[in-house]
Amino acid sequence: MRIDLHTHSSASDGTDTPAELVRAARAAGLDVVALTDHDTTAGWDEALEAAPAGLTVVRGMEMSCTGRGEDGDPVPVHLLAYLFDPENEAFALERARLREERSTRIGRMAELLAVDYPSIDPEDILAGTGPSAGRPHLARALVDAGAVPSVQAAFDGPLSTGSQYYVPKVDTPLDRAVEMIAAAGGVSVLAHARARTRGRLLDLAQIRELVSLEPGGTGGLGGIEVDHADHNAEDARILRELAGELDLIVTGSSDYHGGNKELKLGQHTTHVDDYERLVSQASGLSV
Repeated sequence: MRIDLHTHSSASDGTDTPAELVRAARAAGLDVVALTDHDTTAGWDEALEAAPAGLTVVRGMEMSCTGRGEDGDPVPVHLLAYLFDPENEAFALERARLREERSTRIGRMAELLAVDYPSIDPEDILAGTGPSAGRPHLARALVDAGAVPSVQAAFDGPLSTGSQYYVPKVDTPLDRAVEMIAAAGGVSVLAHARARTRGRLLDLAQIRELVSLEPGGTGGLGGIEVDHADHNAEDARILRELAGELDLIVTGSSDYHGGNKELKLGQHTTHVDDYERLVSQASGLSV
């Protein structure tokens, strides 16, 4: 089986609709694909309805969190949540808050960009973001305006964290996010936790703490995304050994975003044993 547990559609910052994504996943030879848009479940129904024969769609989400960096200061972290109950009230409210944070932040960044890039229209950008606004929507607007040659150039320049146009957002504390996912019957997996090209790294000691949030680890972190395009061989080794030490699920995935990133579906995959373990641990939803 070929299993890719981290992809994005136009419900957040990908360019494929959920239907296009699942059809592309099957065409790429995948047997299982997880739809994990940022802070939203909006693409789930369309993906399930459009899934071709032979493809299993895992309902998931990538959550915006704040962890403890290696230097002790807060650091942005992404947490994958799988097969949780979307009707869980506390978790649904937190997802709504995160989406509001996204919209407010992207609107403000668009306003700042429009001062120096007059072709940027904040209202048009927000109207075209779908349920979950993100910096890639601004990046696309900058490319379309001819202000930058590529999405990556936008992230390296005007959308970088050190830019005068950058606006932070208030994300969910990582330990609280893990607990909320568990309470909703889901399984949490740290996304690209050693992606050093993205900036500062999460303290490995906090990963150990997340496993034991509840006695026996039953309400704690479920796994670590090890095989990812943003991990070098040494960092993947560190995470794989840590997952073994803590008895965590190991995943691999593409983090596919369609045309917004040069990543291919199935670029990295998850072993069937880890996938089956993830499914067995979820009590919110089934596949």
